[in-house]
Amino acid sequence: MSTDGFLGLAGQARALASGESTSEALVGAALARIEATGQSLNAFRTVLTGTALAEARAADRRLAAGERLPLLGVPVAVKDDTDVAGVPTYFGCAGELPAAAEDGEAVRRLRAAGAVIVGKTNSCELGQWPFTEGPAFGATRNPWDPGHTPGGSSGGSAAAVAAGLVPAALGSDGAGSIRIPAAWTHLVGIKPQRGRISVHPYDDCFQGLTVNGPLARTVADAALLLDAAAGAHPRERHRPAAPVDASAAARREPGRLRIALALRPPLTLTGARPAPEVRRAVTALAEVLARLGHRVEEARPRYGLIGLGFLPRAASGIAAYADRHPEPSLLDPRTRSAARSGRRLGGRAVRAARAREAVQHRRIGGFFDRYDVLLTPSTAVPPPRIGTFDGLSAARTDLAIASACPYAWPWNVLGWPGVGIPAGLTADGLPVGAQLLGPDGSEARLVSLAAQLEAELRWYEKRPPASSGGRAPKDAPVR
Repeated sequence: MSTDGFLGLAGQARALASGESTSEALVGAALARIEATGQSLNAFRTVLTGTALAEARAADRRLAAGERLPLLGVPVAVKDDTDVAGVPTYFGCAGELPAAAEDGEAVRRLRAAGAVIVGKTNSCELGQWPFTEGPAFGATRNPWDPGHTPGGSSGGSAAAVAAGLVPAALGSDGAGSIRIPAAWTHLVGIKPQRGRISVHPYDDCFQGLTVNGPLARTVADAALLLDAAAGAHPRERHRPAAPVDASAAARREPGRLRIALALRPPLTLTGARPAPEVRRAVTALAEVLARLGHRVEEARPRYGLIGLGFLPRAASGIAAYADRHPEPSLLDPRTRSAARSGRRLGGRAVRAARAREAVQHRRIGGFFDRYDVLLTPSTAVPPPRIGTFDGLSAARTDLAIASACPYAWPWNVLGWPGVGIPAGLTADGLPVGAQLLGPDGSEARLVSLAAQLEAELRWYEKRPPASSGGRAPKDAPVR
């Protein structure tokens, strides 16, 4: 039985339930791959070798006794903005941070489903940027071309899944931080409805912008991880009106849908437009959707001044995280600049920004009276080279990001769901992606549509050129 990470989340779960493999074998193989790529990909900040192997042996005993859970014994990774008991939550920062006292709710639910947490993946500092680089851990690299970024801020999770180190991983998305790395590493990434997966120990992460969600190679695997992690903590502020069974949706036909293709991004003041290869790839997806029987036409949503609902909330969220760091002088100068802005914009500006959300829901919600799904590029460009954003000021970094990644962030303001899907490879072999976006609580429809596209295009058959192997590492942070 193969123990490589390309077997997938559901495949590994089936192999364990049938006795074809053991959790110790799957977890040990994942740990070996993580060590073998520690210098080349640098996907993990912390590796939990001892505890993961102990949990794997315990899972094998439970499986042998006849116990069955959705992910019992399957290795998964979580992003390093998520608390795992006994491990610091560095969130891309340098310095000595205290260990978390308990698991975050999403991790608790993954463990309750039987998953074995093998480690915590790299993120840029406080999740601000669409690249995963920083002095605290170096650069996380793209398995499709190590000279390029896998994206961010969930770049470590994306690199780990794309390279087959683990079958799936949890990320978070506050301005596209799941959908951007999914696009740039040829993965499926789900940004669920706000509140679908808990952000505990917080009850309102980044002023409601940030949600947790899965990254995987297939829609079924992403849906399985979403179902396992979903659910609220008792102190959760945001609770979707109705539950969703994403796995059932992935097995269901979506029906004939009205799909709007929007290639022009929301106003960014940068004049951003999709690169020709991105435009061609997303247009080709629209043509596939039309061939599958959907009504597809170009349209332009009326976003209005939605940026006024994003900037104060994002800056305030950065300030809140930065103010908890025990050594603020270790933070990137751009982080300190954003934190200063967040402190100035806190209070009245944030309340005004959040008050606009109801108006924005009505304006953009009206778009979905005519359409069921919005299709856009995930990013305007293919993955940039490592170091592209080095040495830039805070203002120039923000402009460069807005130009490269203008499409994803409005859905964080709205709190609505989106599914990032692969759209193909450039002539240089670099992945690009698209996003399927919907209104409040529309995960099931988006997942069904993504699964239909996947069945047609079979994007999971393409793998990065790099392969991995090696022995399991010792318990230690990975530098």
